[in-house]
Amino acid sequence: MVAKKMLYKDTENKMLGGVCAGLADYFMIDPTIVRLVWAVFAMLYGIGVLIYIAAWIVFPDKNEVV
Repeated sequence: MVAKKMLYKDTENKMLGGVCAGLADYFMIDPTIVRLVWAVFAMLYGIGVLIYIAAWIVFPDKNEVV
């Protein structure tokens, strides 16, 4: 049986809410890259902040998923 990939907040490797660390784990890349891309979108368009807050509220914690 293949495990289903799910988005979640990684509260063990978090800097703020764990959203970027969870996304990095989902896409199997370094969390620093996700944080830098997210920061660029937040500075350029401002929508990144709203999406981050929404993801922080909606995404479950890692220990709830695993």
